[in-house]
Amino acid sequence: MQRRLYTFFRSSTSFRLRIALAYKGLAYEPHYVSLPKMEHRAPAYCALNPQQLLPLLVDDAHNYIQSMATIEYLDESYPEPPLVPKDIRSRAYVRAVSQIIGCEMHPLNNVRVLKHLKVQFGADEIATKAWYAHWVTEGFRGLEDYLADTRLHGAFCFGDSVTMADICLVPQVFNARRFAVDMNPYPRIMAIDAACRELPEFHTTAPESK
Repeated sequence: MQRRLYTFFRSSTSFRLRIALAYKGLAYEPHYVSLPKMEHRAPAYCALNPQQLLPLLVDDAHNYIQSMATIEYLDESYPEPPLVPKDIRSRAYVRAVSQIIGCEMHPLNNVRVLKHLKVQFGADEIATKAWYAHWVTEGFRGLEDYLADTRLHGAFCFGDSVTMADICLVPQVFNARRFAVDMNPYPRIMAIDAACRELPEFHTTAPESK
């Protein structure tokens, strides 16, 4: 098989690509890279992805990194069903929702940042969880208000169509639950997450299913 996905079950960025590939109906050979065991630092993996991060998609002998860029690559290469709207304003909206999560929330709360807080600054478990909850709360508050203000959401972030925005949202909600963040203040986000998890492409690719 030419298509390979280097993934870890609890990596939210890997979760995004698993959803996207499932939604596109694209088969792939999974290669599991353990983050706790530091397998992403192994020379063989570094040769594939010098950034030493997950996920990595190999498609037709080309390596693709960064989950949102790779989702857009998949959408352009395999356009049905679409994950990014064709209309320029709608596309900007979907990218904005995706980037609120992928650029504003996730980078502050991924494993390497939390580990650095512990190692470099002596943060204990209570402090790291407080850090996580603060930035997730900031991000979800802004996203909930943005959804309310734009009024472009329906069952999903963009009307009743699954897009890259939903693919970014569901893994972030999964992580928030894992860290016991109170999600009750975000009814729109929670309704979208529930609608997504009714779809097999979301629940069969979730960390608990891997």
